[in-house]
Amino acid sequence: MEEILRQAITILRATWKHRHLGMVVAWVVGAIAAGVILRIPNQFEASARIYVDTQSILRPLMSGLAVQPNIEQQIMMLSRTLISRPNIEKLIRMADLDLNIKGKAQQEALIDSLASDLKILGVGRDNLYTISYRDPDPAKAQRVVQALVSIFVESSLGDKRQDTDSARKFLEEQIRNYEKKLEDAENRLKEFKLRNIDLATTEGKSGIDRLGDLSNQLNIARLQLREAEQSRDALRRQIIGEEPVLLPDANNGGDSSISLPEIDGRIDTQKRNLDTLLQRYTEQHPDVVGARRLIKDLEEQKRQELQARKKFAAANPGASVSNNPVYQQLKVSLAEAEANTASLRARVSEYEERYKRTTSVMKNQPQLEAEFAQLNRDYELDKRNYEQLVSRRDSAEMSGNLDSAGSMADFRLIDPPRSSSKPVAPNRILLFPLGLVLAIAAGLFVAFAASQIRPVFFDSKSLREATELPVLGTVSLIPNETRRLKERNSLRRFLLALGGLVIAYALGLGILTFLSQRASGG
Repeated sequence: MEEILRQAITILRATWKHRHLGMVVAWVVGAIAAGVILRIPNQFEASARIYVDTQSILRPLMSGLAVQPNIEQQIMMLSRTLISRPNIEKLIRMADLDLNIKGKAQQEALIDSLASDLKILGVGRDNLYTISYRDPDPAKAQRVVQALVSIFVESSLGDKRQDTDSARKFLEEQIRNYEKKLEDAENRLKEFKLRNIDLATTEGKSGIDRLGDLSNQLNIARLQLREAEQSRDALRRQIIGEEPVLLPDANNGGDSSISLPEIDGRIDTQKRNLDTLLQRYTEQHPDVVGARRLIKDLEEQKRQELQARKKFAAANPGASVSNNPVYQQLKVSLAEAEANTASLRARVSEYEERYKRTTSVMKNQPQLEAEFAQLNRDYELDKRNYEQLVSRRDSAEMSGNLDSAGSMADFRLIDPPRSSSKPVAPNRILLFPLGLVLAIAAGLFVAFAASQIRPVFFDSKSLREATELPVLGTVSLIPNETRRLKERNSLRRFLLALGGLVIAYALGLGILTFLSQRASGG
């Protein structure tokens, strides 16, 4: 600690020895600093305040119907990116700042100056923004702020409309693409269904389920056929035990007026069965074809029977026949049983054909079902994307109409652009004390630098440490009255010079304060 204190005292004594040089430098730096401070041009500030009202009544009313971006975030981002090169170039033209530009270098310098001097500040969360600019010419500063306010408002509206138009064009292009995809997918599905029409089912069942249903239907039809055949055979056995007695049939005016109960009953039964089949199947169905063929055979049988009776009546005019009621009823029942048996036989044949066809189709069904599922999946995906794009296009159109009807953000100019009546910079009252401190610091630095360039040793120990040579002895200086008087005069001159520097700065500061107060009062 003692060593550090000794070195500090040595440095101070060496610096003090060059105090006169330091004072001269302090006066020179002080004069230069005062001149620079006085010659700094005055800066006038122009400012404007804008309030952005984002609480529009249309926002809650159109919630869920139109696209509503984050207005606060857009305005904040706009305020941060407003001072860009294109906007500054536009501002220069609007404020007529390019009238005195005589080259590319001056234009670039002006753009850089505006980019650094323009200020846009947000005030808390109130969507209140302050735009300010400083310039030696107050009218120029006001023009710049006015132009920037106009660009701020126009940029927010123009960008919103441009974004809406771009989104609508993009959505329409995508919708056209998906319409083409949907059309292609629908054509592929149609062609696949036409090629594999056997796979189409109304219940949406798989091939295995269809095969099982056909097997059950075939077994039921076969059982019904066996029952009908046994019933028919029983009727035949009963008819064998009944002897028919013919009745006279002389007064038959024509074939159509003659009634043969056993054949007419069968024909009526087959016609009712045909009506039932036509309600379920087409004309080409095997059951329908079989029913029509059976009706035709019965009608032919009736015609032949009528012809035989005519011949018998002609050969035996006086003969008479009588009909056994039981026999006639059995004949009618047998005819119905024959018709039912034929119908069931045709049904069994059809089910057997379907079963064979379905079994052959089942071999390729897994591959066909996989292909159909892939086609259907692609179609559903394209359809869902298409519907979403159409919905978003409608929202975009509604958003554009909403912008035309009324803006979602209302810009209100709270304080119009105006420049200050007195300069806001530089603050010479603050700069003058700083100039004095700079001058004194410069004098101290020069005195310290001189002491290091031309060092002085105040004791033998410092000399021995610096030269690394043995010191044989020291010679002390005994001050006399003349030397003491000389040192006192030197100190007095130093103090007078230092005091003069401080007083000069104090007078300058006082004059500046007086002029500033006078300007404020005026």
